[in-house]
Amino acid sequence: MTDYWERKDLAETILAALAAAGKNLETLTVDDLAVTDQFHGGGKPSTVRLARLLAPTPGTRVLDVGGGLGGPARTLAVEYGCRVTVVDLTTSFVRAGQMLTDRLGLGDRVSHRVGNALELPFESGAFDVVWTQNSGMGIADKQTLYRGFHRVLRPGGRVALQEPVAGPVQPPVYPLMWATEPSGNFLVPPTELRATIERAGFAVSVWDDVTAETAGPPNADAIPAHSAQRVIMCSALDAIIRANHQNRAESRIASIQAILDRR
Repeated sequence: MTDYWERKDLAETILAALAAAGKNLETLTVDDLAVTDQFHGGGKPSTVRLARLLAPTPGTRVLDVGGGLGGPARTLAVEYGCRVTVVDLTTSFVRAGQMLTDRLGLGDRVSHRVGNALELPFESGAFDVVWTQNSGMGIADKQTLYRGFHRVLRPGGRVALQEPVAGPVQPPVYPLMWATEPSGNFLVPPTELRATIERAGFAVSVWDDVTAETAGPPNADAIPAHSAQRVIMCSALDAIIRANHQNRAESRIASIQAILDRR
């Protein structure tokens, strides 16, 4: 997966795209970045929705797994007063995320590091919340993933989760945002995902189908040049968007948001 996502000079490309969109690079805000740094289904509105379900309090220690460019992390820091650690396997994403965090002056509240979601480099019980949006679809060993979440959470900690899941009609149409062929896709049906989560030691307190809310624009023409999707996927985006809408319309892919309580 690392090779699939790595992008040469991603931080510089993002800055150039923001400048071309008319953003002042010296006075960037979280709102300025909303189109650019929220690289997941539904964009910032889906982050806000999940945050409202979680309702974190100031000072909450959050681990954002697969947090990429750090948009959700900075949103949680600015709008909820959380202290967020972002971990991601892709070096260019981590570098770009750190650059954006530094430009917003949020280095005291948000940190970024390279790390494997299946081998989280943190002490047991180090966090109050594990946050993850659209990061598990390329991971086959979901049992290890959720057991790792359980380990790094304190007793009574919570997971705030957004994930695509396999719909009742299979297989999906390719290319997907995260895979051009079946070998890179590890979606499972929602019942299977929920069972895995519960076996890992969590109780599900919220489980919402958000397929309609995370569908995105009807065609790629509606996606601006400074969006994360455009900057990262470039010319491949058009085919991905067409496939995405076919997959959702034909019930091949759905999306859920969930809040999980550590038992």
